[in-house]
Amino acid sequence: MNDIEIAQSIALQPIAQIAEKLNIPEELLEYYGRDKSKLPLSLIDFDKIEKSNLILVTAMTPTPAGEGKTTISIGLNEGLNKIGKKSVAVLREPSLGPVFGIKGGAAGGGYSQVVPMEDINLHFTGDFSAVEKANNFLAAIIDNVIQNPKHEVKIDPRTVLWKRVIDMNDRSLREIIIGIGGKANGVMRSDGFNITAASEIMAILCLSNDLQSLKEKIGNILVGFTYSNEPVYARDLKVQEAMAILLKDAIKPNLVQTLEGNPAILHGGPFANIAQGTNSLIATRMGLSLADYVVTEAGFGADLGAEKFLDIKCVYGNLKPKAMVIVATIRALRHHGGASPEELNTPSLERVEKGFVNLQKHIENAKTFGFNPVVAINHFIKDTQEEIELLQKMCADMDVKAVVSKAWELGGNGTQDLARAVVSEIESEKSNFKPLYDHAKSPKEKIETIAKTIYGAESVEYSPKALEGLKRIEKLGLSNLPICMAKTQKSFSDNEKKIGRPTGFAVTVREFEIAAGAGFLIPILGNMMRMPGLPSVPASEGMHIDDNGVISGLS
Repeated sequence: MNDIEIAQSIALQPIAQIAEKLNIPEELLEYYGRDKSKLPLSLIDFDKIEKSNLILVTAMTPTPAGEGKTTISIGLNEGLNKIGKKSVAVLREPSLGPVFGIKGGAAGGGYSQVVPMEDINLHFTGDFSAVEKANNFLAAIIDNVIQNPKHEVKIDPRTVLWKRVIDMNDRSLREIIIGIGGKANGVMRSDGFNITAASEIMAILCLSNDLQSLKEKIGNILVGFTYSNEPVYARDLKVQEAMAILLKDAIKPNLVQTLEGNPAILHGGPFANIAQGTNSLIATRMGLSLADYVVTEAGFGADLGAEKFLDIKCVYGNLKPKAMVIVATIRALRHHGGASPEELNTPSLERVEKGFVNLQKHIENAKTFGFNPVVAINHFIKDTQEEIELLQKMCADMDVKAVVSKAWELGGNGTQDLARAVVSEIESEKSNFKPLYDHAKSPKEKIETIAKTIYGAESVEYSPKALEGLKRIEKLGLSNLPICMAKTQKSFSDNEKKIGRPTGFAVTVREFEIAAGAGFLIPILGNMMRMPGLPSVPASEGMHIDDNGVISGLS
């Protein structure tokens, strides 16, 4: 059976029964049907957070299809529960762009899924819609202020930084002209769309502590400049209360279940190549308050999601992960060893050995952060025992344990060895997390630290536009903000064709975006864009819904 057929074959438990496993009283549940619920922020217990164990799941540099971090995260959670640990998975919500595009959904796969997968992968509880509405409300207010000559804030329309968003891959919306058709339709100016997952509102939602914090961060959004070149913040437009109202339910995490009836908390969905790539701080804290072990993941390779999780989210949230799991696949090793797309399923010890340099660099980076990682080998049917043993030996030579995970095929029964290895690593107390850089350092110092230490770059180059951006950042007094790189997920470099472990390369900062509300700076490297496009054959072409409303083809 494929993913959706497996998900539809399982009888879901009422969400109240799932909540019982976390000792959540039924009266605190805010139901979204029979099998989904919102959770109140009152469940966060800071005393309990200190005693719980946070496990970060990341990955080597992926192939275009991804290496299965979410599948492994859910499977590890199942495995921990199987060996008697009280564990909860805390994950991001999927974006419709990838669901209908090339990557598919983000509810896991095989027998390692969160359900109801159709709801989760589609509109779920409306969080993405709320983020979209709040973002576009601010955009509408900005244009309304520009339209009104009597407004006290005189925004220069040429300086507006705020873009509209939509939760769909649509390259045609990257650069647009608005206000066409005369004065009644507003002031004509250049504008554009980002995908909703890249909205600063999504980043703010995922880094807020509570509603008060949310409003404060919204107020700090830099939207543009006046004709006298003074900065204009969202608070100057008196929008933070209305925007928080639109997000009043979206700020609450969502409780669902795994196929084996274990609790999972889903909340937020920023991408890791163009945003911070992790679920919300609120959801992570809630998981740590309710369970002894929390399994979470950070998007794409460890050079993106994990770096941002550790240097942005953990520093802001005072979180200290106890273990790191790096997901590797034999096919990704073949890919980085030079296999063509048609050869990814063809066994090759030579390519696995050659491609190991990519995983090797990720392991070294994990150790730079103070972790002794566990490598989870996400098993595929075309993997050979010889290739697996070679990978395990190369990891052992780095004093790292590599454990085969059959989460997709067997769920928790296929991840108990991985669960034991992770628990053993936590109990050994070998890992001692430390951030890569001090937020107080200059933006250039922070960027070069990431580029040289994590990516392996030789140097960092700046376009004239980027250099002007650095001057603006300094003038605004925002130099102490952490860095959130926007970079291709396909390479350590900013050139997606440089696979493996490239050396001697430079990364180029094309420009900066300033997320003053979320609290980070976004250097955009190379040709990276914040609005993806659909592939030539979108996944949507294989989807169907019958007369009874049963969906097929969703993955």
